[in-house]
Amino acid sequence: MQIATWNVNSLKVRLPQVLAWLAANPIDALCLQETKLEDVNFPAAEIEAAGYRVAFAGQKTYNGVAILSRHALDEVQVNLPGFEDEQKRVIAATVNGVRLICAYIPNGQALDSDKYQYKLRWLAALQAWLKAELARYPELALLGDYNIAPEDRDVHDPKAWEGQVLVSDPERQAFRDLLALGLNDSFRAFEQPEKSFTWWDYRMGGFRRNLGLRIDHILLSAPLMQRCASCVVDVEPRRNERPSDHTPVIATLA
Repeated sequence: MQIATWNVNSLKVRLPQVLAWLAANPIDALCLQETKLEDVNFPAAEIEAAGYRVAFAGQKTYNGVAILSRHALDEVQVNLPGFEDEQKRVIAATVNGVRLICAYIPNGQALDSDKYQYKLRWLAALQAWLKAELARYPELALLGDYNIAPEDRDVHDPKAWEGQVLVSDPERQAFRDLLALGLNDSFRAFEQPEKSFTWWDYRMGGFRRNLGLRIDHILLSAPLMQRCASCVVDVEPRRNERPSDHTPVIATLA
């Protein structure tokens, strides 16, 4: 079983790229973030024609999440229970007994902003919910754009990013708190090239110069981690014309 995550930064713009990528990489399930589409405009027919079932939750202009699967999507849930939020940032479904949670964690904007406090509250709510989900679903994967670079090695220039969102101590602690629930950073379970990133700024030749961050992750519960044979970043979609600023991450489960 292969599962992947990809922040597409507008599915309306990137749909042809997503369909082409799936044709070349016929994985079992793909979690998308920043679809930026109201549900009425979601391209379900095109995705189903490509052989994928889909569950989605979106809004106009911002956010939006979806799970595409070659298999049945059971027990679909939208948003964090008990956390009032109009933003569509979470969708979960069970696929072949594996609980897949697709998350678009808030960016936070700046350390002194209300959006940063919202991010920390959101992460606390996610952690509390995941504790219960892991008790219900031993085989669980949390995939998505976390907007957190967990360590300095996940940042092209840690000194330049010091004091900014995505790398602050409270955010990194929240990431460690997720691991403490029994989740595993599948990418770091394997030897990886240095300076492996999943996001590059559109400006200043960010991708060409590899000025990136690793902020897209696949965390796996212990039973799934035992099945994990690999986790890789596919940089090729970032070379597309009009690409997303993120690129896919793929985990293979034996």
